[in-house]
Amino acid sequence: MRVKAAVVSEKGADFEVKDDVELAEMQPDDIQVKVVATGICHSDEALRKGDAEIGYPIILGHEGSGIVEKVGSHVQNFVPGDHVVLSFYACGNCENCLKGVPTQCLHYAENNLSGVRPDGSAHFTENGHKVCDMFDQSSFATHTIVRERNAVKVSKNLDLRKLGPLGCGYVTGSGTVLNTLKPHPGQTIAVFGTGAVGLAAMMAGKISGCTRVIAVDINDGRLKLAKELGATQVINSKNENAVEAIKKFTNGHGVNFAVDTTGVAGVMETSIKALTQGGVSACIAVTPHHIDVDTWNDLCVDDKAVIGVNMGDSIPQIDVPRLIEFYRQGMFDFDKTEKFYKFSEINQANADSISGKTIKPILVIDEDYKFEG
Repeated sequence: MRVKAAVVSEKGADFEVKDDVELAEMQPDDIQVKVVATGICHSDEALRKGDAEIGYPIILGHEGSGIVEKVGSHVQNFVPGDHVVLSFYACGNCENCLKGVPTQCLHYAENNLSGVRPDGSAHFTENGHKVCDMFDQSSFATHTIVRERNAVKVSKNLDLRKLGPLGCGYVTGSGTVLNTLKPHPGQTIAVFGTGAVGLAAMMAGKISGCTRVIAVDINDGRLKLAKELGATQVINSKNENAVEAIKKFTNGHGVNFAVDTTGVAGVMETSIKALTQGGVSACIAVTPHHIDVDTWNDLCVDDKAVIGVNMGDSIPQIDVPRLIEFYRQGMFDFDKTEKFYKFSEINQANADSISGKTIKPILVIDEDYKFEG
């Protein structure tokens, strides 16, 4: 089947929307999805420019939403016509999957980051040559093939154009707080960076009952939105010392938890300094930057910890419906971060994401899709 897809031909190249990409034949546990829309994530940009690498040419995109067109013979939970949000793939059979931690799937890399199926075949080809996929999904295409475990069924009375980022950015930020840090009511949290992931983490801190939810950024417009979405305090770290301001808001102690979504070395180090005794900082950005930590003075003396979290330690089939319920109740207004773009505007949408002009660009792939409400 021939599809239209945005291809990155080599490291650092712009997206090129092509209409001669071939989609592979389905396997028994596959689902063919007509992509309605997809978010653009900073992970896509990291792979486009080579901060992280799977291979080239590649079709990126891993925040897709769409409608099931076909299902393989072994598929049990989906039928044509189902609306779905797409996320990462976990095998479901390894030790960690069976423990309920699919983000630590022992086969995670070969399924999501190898650019091909586990058997070595390609999801996409162009003129007979392999085109790498991303996250077993590649949603920068009009149609894609995923496996049953990639998909989360969602209600048909929700606007599919808005939902794709629930499968990555929003579940990563919120899951880092709800699944990993697990703050108790009355504790405190600071979030560094108020992009989609940071705002999701911040809203999750509010949902968890944190009495101080502090947003830190250098963009006043984003800080204004953070305040609207539940931040109790905001700090423009370009104008004031973030650590001093955070300690002022927390009786001189610092916060129980910090989440860094910037990947900037100095900001990650600041997130550790802003912790109270026993505090934990989760540094979760895709970044080439490293940090300098004095393990004794920075961590041990005050019992602090720095952790990494993959995809919010989420189980998409549980976490995405939970976020939708929070959204329905007005507790997780993720759509206030979004702006729609046409598929042909992908390079502009990506540029607006990089510059911070748009927090979460959404490519509307299927311009004929109509949400009836």
